[in-house]
Amino acid sequence: MNAHDFAFTAIDGRELPLAQYRGRPLLVVNTASFCGFTPQYADLEAVWQRYRQRGLVVIGVPSNDFGEQEPGTAEEIKEFCESRFAVDFPLTRKQDVVGPGAHAFFRWIAAELGEAGTPRWNFHKYLVAPDGSLAGTWPSSVRPTDRAVTDEIERLLPAKTGG
Repeated sequence: MNAHDFAFTAIDGRELPLAQYRGRPLLVVNTASFCGFTPQYADLEAVWQRYRQRGLVVIGVPSNDFGEQEPGTAEEIKEFCESRFAVDFPLTRKQDVVGPGAHAFFRWIAAELGEAGTPRWNFHKYLVAPDGSLAGTWPSSVRPTDRAVTDEIERLLPAKTGG
């Protein structure tokens, strides 16, 4: 079992199977609109813009699990992300990311990494390798633009070509 075995529902209601990204690294982040870490949406968008041409996919997974900091509807979340942070990377519908009702992707992470690998707060980051295995995880306090994250993304991407 790997990340490609799971699917989300996109914020606009379309199916979002992770298998469509086989061969590409994924940065999956549980997000919230009213959190002290919410400005990381701008960092996620910057990482998406920087690496998307080389294959990286960033996926935001809104969740209301921590501090009830994502109370909005799908439409409200989408509008907030687009108007405040110009987000155009894929967002999913709101999901539980911890506990027995957690989305299967996050239950898989808990099974793979143990309790220490589960999100402790909003904006926990998971890097999935092109083969669907977990390649890295960072807590909320580590920004998506941090060297630890971008170095690992770079390692998974094809080398730059040309000038």
